[in-house]
Amino acid sequence: MTTATAPRPLDLSPRVSPLNGIRQSLTLAWRTVVQVRHNPSELSDMSIQPVIFTLLFTYVFGGAIAGDATEYLKFMLPGGLVMHMLFVTMYVGQGLNTDITRGVYDRLRSLPIARWAPLAGRIAADQVKQLWSIMVVLVVGTIFGFRIGTSVLGLLGAVLLLLGFALAFSWVAVLVGVTAKDPESVQMFGFSLVFPLTFVSNVFVPTDTMPGWLQAFVDVNPVSILADACRGMMVGGNVAAPLLWSVVWGLGILAVFAPLAVRAFKKRI
Repeated sequence: MTTATAPRPLDLSPRVSPLNGIRQSLTLAWRTVVQVRHNPSELSDMSIQPVIFTLLFTYVFGGAIAGDATEYLKFMLPGGLVMHMLFVTMYVGQGLNTDITRGVYDRLRSLPIARWAPLAGRIAADQVKQLWSIMVVLVVGTIFGFRIGTSVLGLLGAVLLLLGFALAFSWVAVLVGVTAKDPESVQMFGFSLVFPLTFVSNVFVPTDTMPGWLQAFVDVNPVSILADACRGMMVGGNVAAPLLWSVVWGLGILAVFAPLAVRAFKKRI
């Protein structure tokens, strides 16, 4: 007489290999990108809002500031890319907070995936959204008279710089997202942070007519420095110094906010 034996449980590895973690992150990034179809307001913010801002500032303020709308577009559009990059980045925190408050992260933690995959996937998806926003602004700007004054390599350099800075600034959005109590609070606090940085800068106007005390802040504002670097690579002008300081600012933001965001994230979940 033979006795039945219970099947041997599967040996599950307590750790996920880096390669599998990357694959899982890309899968979750695709999930985040696909969600845009079910959230039309987010798509409009990434598509319609950049168009409205570009046209509004070009044709309402362009003549008064530069004397000609097309000339002003050359100055404003690179800075406008920086502004839209910061706005789109805040969706990382808002989407992250939504997943946490709705229990999505509780379900993800029960899966045999890398612990860092959901967060990495969210940030990776932001890069896709950033690229879409950049393309929308460039296409609209080209239709209304903007032309690259340097080269295709200069344009690619500006796009890569924007994406790199967005990657660093995403950790600010992550920190806001995991500390706020709900998505509405993320949006309110995030825009309260982004608006002063963008409007108290040289994104829309040169700093020559500003008071001296305000110029001192604008000159060290990372938004102004990043806008100058993009102008230099896309239109022409000084590139080395603003590019260097943009990289320094990006690395500094990453070094400060990434550990704070990861610590807050672990505490929240």
